[in-house]
Amino acid sequence: MGSDSEELAAASRLEDDLSFYQTTSSDIAKLFEIETQVKRPALVLLKKEEEKLARFDGNFTKAAITEFVSANKVPLVINFTREGASMIFENSVKNQLILFATTNESEKHLPTLREVAKSFKRKFVFVYVQMDNEDYEEAVSGFFGVTGNAPKFCICVCSRFFVYTGNENMRKFILDGELTVNNIKASSTSIFLRQTKPFYKSDPVPENNDGDVKIIVGNNFDEIVLDESKDVLLEIYAPWCGYCQSFEPIYNKLGKYLKGIDSLVVAKMDGTTNEHPRAKADGFPTILFFPGGNKSFDPITVDVDRTVVELYKFLKKHASTPFKLAKPATPEPVITTKKADEKNEGDNAKDEL
Repeated sequence: MGSDSEELAAASRLEDDLSFYQTTSSDIAKLFEIETQVKRPALVLLKKEEEKLARFDGNFTKAAITEFVSANKVPLVINFTREGASMIFENSVKNQLILFATTNESEKHLPTLREVAKSFKRKFVFVYVQMDNEDYEEAVSGFFGVTGNAPKFCICVCSRFFVYTGNENMRKFILDGELTVNNIKASSTSIFLRQTKPFYKSDPVPENNDGDVKIIVGNNFDEIVLDESKDVLLEIYAPWCGYCQSFEPIYNKLGKYLKGIDSLVVAKMDGTTNEHPRAKADGFPTILFFPGGNKSFDPITVDVDRTVVELYKFLKKHASTPFKLAKPATPEPVITTKKADEKNEGDNAKDEL
């Protein structure tokens, strides 16, 4: 068998959970419907699921064999469970197409998903999240922003994706319309061609937003935070975060002091229910500053003591439009135990499912 055998052996050494065999027997080849006229060497992978057999059609090299095995050794559709998570998130393919459906609904839609999966191997990992499983449904659907009772497909396109450590560069897409093979294939193709806009979570836009601290949600982020005529200070918080709760009266007082300055906006956003590609939080609370006239660049992370005085000094230094208070008053110092170099609550907990 020569070099072909060596390439197969090299690929086998990279796989601890698969057994590799080779044979020259024509009788064994016939068992797998490999006819005598088929180009040799031929390679097949046996599976314990609906798709019983996967056939290799690439160049017989270590790299090509390894890619084939990686794409085909997992089920066509992986159930999202503790056991299945490693097959999803440790997969070399970092794009996931996820079906959110109840057990009863899955009987209708899983065959559709398996059919699509056959055409998109090595492009997507196909996943099923059982929406009536209390162990993980709420955490997973909340993370992806999937709400409501109707079954949904969600596509995640990531350059990196780690379920426990963040969602850097992740883009999500919700597939609308009827869940048919053709519709899912068309949507998946348009995403690869960058013809579809990503989906981001958002609370409803508040009807009244005239408070000292503006409320930011995903759907009004561009209008308020990315307004080039305004300097914007944005706190990204979590309702359950103890540090955020302690910081709230300080931040509200800052907003009250600065409300009369037209060029400056003090704002906050619930980072658990809203998303925006320009609002990346490493923990809660995260405070970002978006200078006016410079919104195409990344915001400045505010790394000062979280007191009214220090935040005021930061704004005076970094504001694109100089400002001063209407009355000659010094903001009241507020002493907190939270220092800039202390670890935010949620640095570790924020990304768990």
